[in-house]
Amino acid sequence: MDQPLAASPAALDAAQRITTEAELDALYGAPVPAAVTKELDHIAPFYRTFIEKAPFVLIATAGPEGLDCSPRGDPPGFVRVVDEKTLLLPDRRGNNRVDTLRNIVRDPRIALLFLVPGVGETLRVNGRAEILVEPSLCAAFEMQGKPACAVVRVTAERVYVQCQKALVRSKLWDPETRIARSELPSVGEMLQAIDRGFDGGAYDAAYPERLKRTLY
Repeated sequence: MDQPLAASPAALDAAQRITTEAELDALYGAPVPAAVTKELDHIAPFYRTFIEKAPFVLIATAGPEGLDCSPRGDPPGFVRVVDEKTLLLPDRRGNNRVDTLRNIVRDPRIALLFLVPGVGETLRVNGRAEILVEPSLCAAFEMQGKPACAVVRVTAERVYVQCQKALVRSKLWDPETRIARSELPSVGEMLQAIDRGFDGGAYDAAYPERLKRTLY
């Protein structure tokens, strides 16, 4: 049975803290040797295979307003490995917030986390990014007759595999742990809770058709 969490604001403010690397080292100890060995400064062939099988990646960037983490997905192989230092990632139409791209033009640092359905390990790529809009390059990432809006070029600096523990603990790929969408508020419901004048029901009803029209 889960233990009750003493997490009132006052209790959290008074909680013991870790504030130095020395304290972290004392708490966790030295890294497992393999955790250090696995990190490379380039995309080795075995890491390339992982990227080419991944239909989904999380992208973390930083800007003056703070941090952002955004999902990207397409058929496996949509992130292309040009060479051992270079990845190309298509950027497609969305809601035009373009948080990731706004960050990249001001701070090129980027981190990618690749997931492959059914596989416990994930792959991490940290490096630098730039936004390319060469028409022929965008056309090379065409889907359903539409080119990519832009292509993000990532120069890899640190590449390593992450072990299975997080996905095993979360049972992410276990069908028995799936939650019915109906157990969560819909996007329309959330938007209506923020803006009482918003018609959430109409938004939700129209979304499936809008998704078909705007996927690419």
